[in-house]
Amino acid sequence: MRWTLGVVAMAALGALAGCSKGSGPQGGSSAAAAGGNEVLFGTVGPISGGIAHIGKDVENGVRLALDEINAEHPVIGGKPVQFKLMAEDDAGDPKQATAVAQKMCDAKVVAVVGHLQSGTSIPASTVYNKCGIPMVTASATNPDLTKPGYRNVFRMIANDNQLGASVVDHAAKSGVKTAVIVDDRTALGQGLAAVFKETAAKDGIQVLDAQFTNDKATDFMAILTAIKAKNPDAIFYGGLDAQAGPMLRQMEQLGMSNVKLFGGDAICTEKLPTLAGNAKTVANVTCATGGASVQKMNGGADWLKKYNAKYNGQFQIYSPYAYDATRVLVQAMKDANSTDPKVYLPKLAAIHFKGLVGDISFIDKGELQKPAVTLYTYKDGKRTEM
Repeated sequence: MRWTLGVVAMAALGALAGCSKGSGPQGGSSAAAAGGNEVLFGTVGPISGGIAHIGKDVENGVRLALDEINAEHPVIGGKPVQFKLMAEDDAGDPKQATAVAQKMCDAKVVAVVGHLQSGTSIPASTVYNKCGIPMVTASATNPDLTKPGYRNVFRMIANDNQLGASVVDHAAKSGVKTAVIVDDRTALGQGLAAVFKETAAKDGIQVLDAQFTNDKATDFMAILTAIKAKNPDAIFYGGLDAQAGPMLRQMEQLGMSNVKLFGGDAICTEKLPTLAGNAKTVANVTCATGGASVQKMNGGADWLKKYNAKYNGQFQIYSPYAYDATRVLVQAMKDANSTDPKVYLPKLAAIHFKGLVGDISFIDKGELQKPAVTLYTYKDGKRTEM
């Protein structure tokens, strides 16, 4: 998901001078009594604010994986290992993300699954690179994340270039001739908008206008009124579900039921219909996610039952990728027979792992070898694979 600057209130930043909000180390019993090794494993995302439901879904995926791994009684470096989770809240804010990343470094976690958004992942990656902690994001999709070529940064899904191009290609094939681009001025939104514009030109779609909002907005009447006057076939939206929902509701209020809305994985959540107030216009949405739907994953239905048994009603989209990211990291530690990041990092870069989401291996700069893209729409208030 190429995620970017958060949608939470800036009041959360008051804690930046000290520690960030989070649940801290937890989970798992101490292995010391068994002569083993307690190993601190990190995850970071927005677990407060407007997209807390998505951040919590990622954290749940990590927790589920670690619970299963601990139940397997792993032995690494000749000693029993018990993984203990350190879960922190970056509030979707870049400054808080770097503060939390430094907290992870200071705590000497052996790995981090996160962050959720591109706008938090990109600055946090610099911190993790300096202290040598491997970071695997299950959701951040902005191509800029991997451009520096940090050896410790990895991505579990397709990036924005792949997602955005798939959305626009589908729009062209479905008869869209004209469109307006709207973005939320975040790293996610602007990155997607650029891909939308470039791909639209190649696919023969005329871009009539470009508008922008912000990732905390809830009133889109002025923007939508201006868009309605141009009578486009579609809106290409680069942003989050927290804004796409109210936008869809207001599109219905303005009588824009004939205008399609296309977006990336950040709007492609189970919660979008609720955020849209169950507006009929949600049926006009086409969105793309990296990877396959959980129902199409090998063993996905059984995995979702396990997830729901622990976190009923909390599934959104990225927890399978967070689950596999955790499993991949621990497998690299097993392969290297060490939880020391310096020792197991080469094994992570060279991993070939058959996971829930598919075959996982990485090319240079930590991108997936074979990323997949899935298109969705919404029918009867439910996200449905196309």
